[in-house]
Amino acid sequence: MIVSLSGSSPPTEQIRDQIRGLIASHRLAADDRLPSVRQLAKDLGVAPGTVAKAYKALEAEGCLVTRTGGGTRVSRHATTTPRDVLTAARRLAETGVATGTDLDEAIGILRAIWPAD
Repeated sequence: MIVSLSGSSPPTEQIRDQIRGLIASHRLAADDRLPSVRQLAKDLGVAPGTVAKAYKALEAEGCLVTRTGGGTRVSRHATTTPRDVLTAARRLAETGVATGTDLDEAIGILRAIWPAD
């Protein structure tokens, strides 16, 4: 996960907004584990309390779930895309890039093989 801080809003809000964005854009899926508060704070160069506040706010919104010993994870209610689908999509994207298949072609292939209702 990459979160970059820029802009005029407080770091806590920026972290919260960017994690929300990663969930909304399906870069983070249900049950994906986030870095620990200390690790993300170190990576971003902010105080651990800043990250903890952002995580707590996202928990209150239902986006994240924190369990003792289990870390902080994306809530199953925060995203409707199952982890297996996102994993397969990421694999398809990586394979497509590696083989020179462009996005439109990959989408066309998916449309062609997708089962009809």
